[in-house]
Parts: sequence; C-alpha cells; structure tokens
Amino acid sequence: MRRALVYAWAFPGTVLGLLFAVPALLGKGRVRAVGGVLEVSGGAAALFLSRFVPLPGGASAMTLGHVVLGRDDAALERTRAHERVHVAQYEKWGPLFIPVYLAASIRGYGANPFEREAEEKSAPAV
Repeated sequence: MRRALVYAWAFPGTVLGLLFAVPALLGKGRVRAVGGVLEVSGGAAALFLSRFVPLPGGASAMTLGHVVLGRDDAALERTRAHERVHVAQYEKWGPLFIPVYLAASIRGYGANPFEREAEEKSAPAV
C-alpha cells in the first residue's frame, strides 16, 4: 500500500515522462522497466534532451517522476545511479518537485541542491 501511495504522490511528474513513452514505442525509441522505473531512450526523448534542456549540449538523461529519459541506452546505464536519486527526490517532494527544482536552479545547475545530492549519492566510493 505504501508503495502505491509513493507512485501516486510522484505521478504528476510521471505523467510528463509518459508523454515520451508513446512516441518511443511508435518510433525508433525504446521503453523498458528497470527496478520499478520506466526508462525511455532514443527518439523524442533524445531530441528533447539534446535540443530543449537548457544546459550546454543538452542533457544525457532526465527524470520525470518514475520515468527516466535518456538519449540512448548507454546514457541510461551511465546515469542510472544519479537518476535514481532524482526518482527518490520525486517520491519525497511529489507534485512540488518540479517547481522547487526549477527555483533551486536559478543560481545554476551546479548550485542546485537536488543535483548536488544526486552527485554525492551516486559517486563511486573511493
């Protein structure tokens, strides 16, 4: 029951991610479930990440609720630990995550505490 509530709480972000799943299934993209998260790669997801994410060169991957978009399967593999931290953040913040994340990004990507947490928690142990 608790797991269902967590998925429901994060669902507003997930809905946005699911918008990329349909074109992926109909086109040259790929959709697969990995550990309770839907991963969407290629196709519209790759186009969105490369052209519409306001970072130099775009992004390799991006989390929207329980959906992770990736430029390709290699990008999803490479960023999986980092993006799973964002999934956990969505589970905590729910529908508030996107506006709070955007507000936290005003000082830049590197100053965003959500990104710093994802970097710290996904960094290989030394």
